[in-house]
Amino acid sequence: MKVPRRSARQKNLQKDAEKEEAINLLEQKENTEEVVERSKDEETAVEEENFVESPVVSDDDDEDFSDDDGSLGESGSEDSHLSGEEDVFVSSDGEDSFDAKSDDVSGNGASGSGRDDTEHGKDDDAESDDSRTVVEESDSSEDEVDPRNTVGDVPLKWYKEEEHIGYDLAGKKIKKKERQDKLDSFLASVDDSKNWRKIYDEYNDEEVELTKEEVKVIKRLLKGKAPHADFDPYAPYVDWFSWDDSKHPLSSAPEPKRRFIPSKWESKKVVQYVRAIRKGLIKFDEKPKEEPSAYLLWGDDSSAIDRQGLAYIPAPKPKLPGHEESYNPSLEYIPTQEEINSYQLMFEEDRPKFIPKRFTSLRNVPAYEKAVNENFGRCLDLYLCPRARKKRINIDPESLKPKLPSRKDLRPYPTLCYLEYKGHKGPVVSISTESTGQWIASGSSDGTVRIWEVETGRCIRIWELGESVSHVSWNPLPERPILAVCMGEDVYLLNTGLGNAEEQKSLEELLRVETPSTPDDSDNDKTAVNWVQDDKHGGIRLKHFKTQRIPFKLHGLPVSTAFHPSRSAFFISTKKNIRVYDLLKQKLIKKLETGVREVSSIAIHPGGDNLIVGSKDGKLCWFDMDLSSQPYRVLNCHPKDINRVAFHRSYPLFASSSDDCTAYVFHGMVYSDLNQNPLIVPLEILRGHASENGRGVMDCKFHPKQPWLFTAGADSVIKLYCH
Repeated sequence: MKVPRRSARQKNLQKDAEKEEAINLLEQKENTEEVVERSKDEETAVEEENFVESPVVSDDDDEDFSDDDGSLGESGSEDSHLSGEEDVFVSSDGEDSFDAKSDDVSGNGASGSGRDDTEHGKDDDAESDDSRTVVEESDSSEDEVDPRNTVGDVPLKWYKEEEHIGYDLAGKKIKKKERQDKLDSFLASVDDSKNWRKIYDEYNDEEVELTKEEVKVIKRLLKGKAPHADFDPYAPYVDWFSWDDSKHPLSSAPEPKRRFIPSKWESKKVVQYVRAIRKGLIKFDEKPKEEPSAYLLWGDDSSAIDRQGLAYIPAPKPKLPGHEESYNPSLEYIPTQEEINSYQLMFEEDRPKFIPKRFTSLRNVPAYEKAVNENFGRCLDLYLCPRARKKRINIDPESLKPKLPSRKDLRPYPTLCYLEYKGHKGPVVSISTESTGQWIASGSSDGTVRIWEVETGRCIRIWELGESVSHVSWNPLPERPILAVCMGEDVYLLNTGLGNAEEQKSLEELLRVETPSTPDDSDNDKTAVNWVQDDKHGGIRLKHFKTQRIPFKLHGLPVSTAFHPSRSAFFISTKKNIRVYDLLKQKLIKKLETGVREVSSIAIHPGGDNLIVGSKDGKLCWFDMDLSSQPYRVLNCHPKDINRVAFHRSYPLFASSSDDCTAYVFHGMVYSDLNQNPLIVPLEILRGHASENGRGVMDCKFHPKQPWLFTAGADSVIKLYCH
């Protein structure tokens, strides 16, 4: 069936109808846009009159914040697209859309109307682009607002205790604002409708109120969108690798095999990392250590210990100079001449190292005489300090104590006061026991010498010498009971009257001195000692006219002397040292360094190889002369001066007496085996004497045969301690 052809007139009529319909559609679109814009202006006017901010903004209102000037939002579009069957019109706010169906449009008419609408849409796009506000970015530093606080990156916690928080551009302090009560600030924030837009700036100590534009930017950023509303996230893609005559991609090579086969090298690396983690070679720190940006210049170098490890010992820091080291210190730091003279009497370790002086200017300060020594000492500190710290070994402190025998196994030794000898009227300075142990002699500062019977305490003989006695001593031979008494510069040899008739007869002949018939007054023949018969006291008196020069050179005044019990050796002690001389060869054998403040007395062991020394600082030193010239053992037993020390002749005992009114008894065993050290054990503290004028026990002597101890005190009493 053939379709009849339409005439040219019919075609022209159809085209005119299509044009009229397209024009009507465009007019309808313009009317709708005007209505939408008018309604939007009315709504914004109402919102400005009744505007109440709220901290909660819905997703639907997001476009209102971004399109206040009537520009196009993200969900809206200004382009009007005319399809063959439906026309969609979208308003500028992206909320209302209008559809218009054209049932009669078809064929060429539809294509013609579509062309006209497309051109009209392009004109609208141009107009909307001109009306849109373009946000320009600027990198100029002039646009930035300078902060009010100029402290920089200094932590604000440093200003926590201060009254200010920093400094402004003029260098003035920025005072801290007074803090409001939390309850008052909360009530004020509830009443303030704009409180949700206020932020506290801790850096400048002020509250900042955000503007509407800043709130919009923050909301968009929280939603993950671009800060500016006119940013197009879906810009058209520009293919830089496309050209007109392209036939092949950039590379026509096939995909390599390594892209879809697992790498063996990567698997080996993973295994190595796993093994290192299991062995602990790789450790993961949960929280990285934050190193402080600032540190104390003169503080403790604790960070160096962390860097070097636990075994690192930091170098000692020198003492900082104070007011005394100033070239012009205040008068209170400058010592007087009396204080400077008193420094010379002090010990070297107690003497101040630096004496401050005053100078008018720094130019007048002389060179420091100890600069080289102090620099050398500082270099030694730095050189010897980096040594490793050893690990402490867990040892029981009780195991470090020496295993001493029990005191019960070391008996007998004196423990109790058995007898007292009273009769002297002054302090008893010296006592001496007779070799048989039956008699004891004592000398006192009251000028008397007495002889006592040991077992009964009876005084059998008294000599009135009229001068203070300094020392008494018995003759070691029992068949010749002669007593030597030292008094001032003279020495008396007294006949005690003990023994049988034959012994007394021999003593009288021995103690008889013939006086020269013609005295010679020449100085050349005059001796240092003069022997004079003393009939009043029954003995001989030795008068010393001048001191005989000792054939030994001493560095200091002699304090105490003693003879070796078996060899021809002589011990002389000064305040600091003890020298041992050979009497036959007249030369020095050994010099002993005591290390005490001042030596007071010495005593020789009956074996002759050991020596004890008492000092005025309460220290008792034991010397093993075959071992060393330094003390083998130093005992800090007495709090006051030690006056006398003594050894027992047959028992392994030695004792010391002090001004603290006590006498200490020790066990001192010396072995014949040279590889075994002497055994020293403290046994007993004997008390009972009273203090007199600050003096206590003046002398102590052991009984020659029994483990008994005699003590002479400043209270004019002699005590006998027995086991």
